[in-house]
Amino acid sequence: MNSQILRAALVLGLLSAIGPFAIDMYLPALPAIGASLEANTAQVQMSLMSFMAAIAVCQLFYGPISDMVGRKPPLYFGMVVFVIGGIGSAMAPSIEWLVVARFVQGIGACAAMALPRAIVRDGYTGAEAAQLMSLLMLVFSVSPILAPLAGSLVIGFADWRWIFWAIAIVGVLGILLLAFALEETRPAHLRVESSIGGALRAYGTLLKDWNFLGLTFIGAFGMASFMAYLANSSFVLIDHYGLTPTLYSVMFSINAVSFIGVAQLTGWLTRRFGLNRVVRMAVIGYVVVMLALFAVFLANIDSLAVLATLLFIGYGFLGLVIPTTAVLALEEHGEIAGTASALMGTLQLVTAAVVMGVVGAFFNGTAQPMVFGIAACAVLAYVLTQVTIRPGRIAQPAE
Repeated sequence: MNSQILRAALVLGLLSAIGPFAIDMYLPALPAIGASLEANTAQVQMSLMSFMAAIAVCQLFYGPISDMVGRKPPLYFGMVVFVIGGIGSAMAPSIEWLVVARFVQGIGACAAMALPRAIVRDGYTGAEAAQLMSLLMLVFSVSPILAPLAGSLVIGFADWRWIFWAIAIVGVLGILLLAFALEETRPAHLRVESSIGGALRAYGTLLKDWNFLGLTFIGAFGMASFMAYLANSSFVLIDHYGLTPTLYSVMFSINAVSFIGVAQLTGWLTRRFGLNRVVRMAVIGYVVVMLALFAVFLANIDSLAVLATLLFIGYGFLGLVIPTTAVLALEEHGEIAGTASALMGTLQLVTAAVVMGVVGAFFNGTAQPMVFGIAACAVLAYVLTQVTIRPGRIAQPAE
């Protein structure tokens, strides 16, 4: 395997993992945070949603700016703001303070989450890009696998605030990684052609490109289904099923292993079957498994074993959907990769935030609302796949 691809995957994967690390590490502490700050479940979840909202909105700025000034300056800015938000979260005296501090932290985390896709597109396309994207996800997996376990260990020995001090330290390490291990991939001669007016025109072009939008929303509903699990799983598994924070972290990590492990087949499957077919078959597998899970809970069979097994299988299929749809969506937009990546990220995270809000509004202490939300997202992703990616061809982008 190309050593350059491996190095890029390692660096970009670690940078991409910083934002999710700030989410996954504090998930086991959500009930403890609520008790400490005298906040209910919905208020505690707002600290997660404010983080996601900041990431969704700010990508629209980071993407075009990175096209104009290069990829690294916005990354430096984002990491500094991320550290400041982490310190503010650690010192939060109330749930309102925590929600605001997490919003600030999301503004910073956004850079490291939005720009790696653009950096991949700067140097790679097709199967090579899909391989790099899946390898990036392998490194990225350090967050959902290790972060919840780290968070549960912290709250086992110390106050939940120490989780945010640890997250701030991770941000400092991200700054060092950015300074010494990442090269600029946006050449100066390409930046000259980028401007605010050009970014606005690019957004207009992308919003008229039904192929780009279709692929983006396939990934969006796939991501939203995982975010619905992420936002509700600690309350369901700890409060409803009675798992300890450590056992919860193990189960969360197992699903992440499925997602990331199967994603590593992306490069091989793409070279053998093509990106379009891989997306179609992965979405079909995902919707079948999630509808089976929906049917089980619709029949009032409230089983942790069934929930864990079907989520493990389903998120394996989802591990093929996310990287392949991203590569396909950016394939025709290399000259505005930062802007395209930003719009993709914004649309996907807004979709995820809406789904999280709807599922949270129906939360009743059981797994049913979460399962129904996941299944609905899977069905919507399937419908979009049938419209956007037809057998043997893919819709052409708008002129």
